[in-house]
Amino acid sequence: MKKGIQKYIQTVGEELEKEKISNQMIEKHLHYIAFYQHERLVHLLVTITFAFLTFLTLFSALFFESLLWYLLFLICFFLLIPYILYYYTLENGIQKMYHQYEKMLDKKEEK
Repeated sequence: MKKGIQKYIQTVGEELEKEKISNQMIEKHLHYIAFYQHERLVHLLVTITFAFLTFLTLFSALFFESLLWYLLFLICFFLLIPYILYYYTLENGIQKMYHQYEKMLDKKEEK
C-alpha cells in the first residue's frame, strides 16, 4: 500500500506538469483520495487500539511486576513503531493528494 500511494502521487505529479487536466482525471483523483482516506481511518483505529494495548501491558507490568509482562510490553512497543510510521506515510500521502487536487482545480480554472 505504501508503494502504491507513493507511485500514484508521482504519476499524478507528472500529469500535473502537462497542460491538459480532464474532468475524468479529477474524478479519478477524488476516487483515490476517498479510497486512501478509508485506509487511513482503518489504520488510525488499529494504531490507537494497539497503542492502548501497549500501554495496558506497561501498566500491567508495573502493577504485577512480572518479567513476562515487561517482555510483552517490549514486543507490543516495537510492533507499534511500524504502525505509527505506516500511518504517518498514509497521512502525508493524503495531504499531498489534497494539494494535487487543488492544483488540478487551479489548472482547470485557468482554461
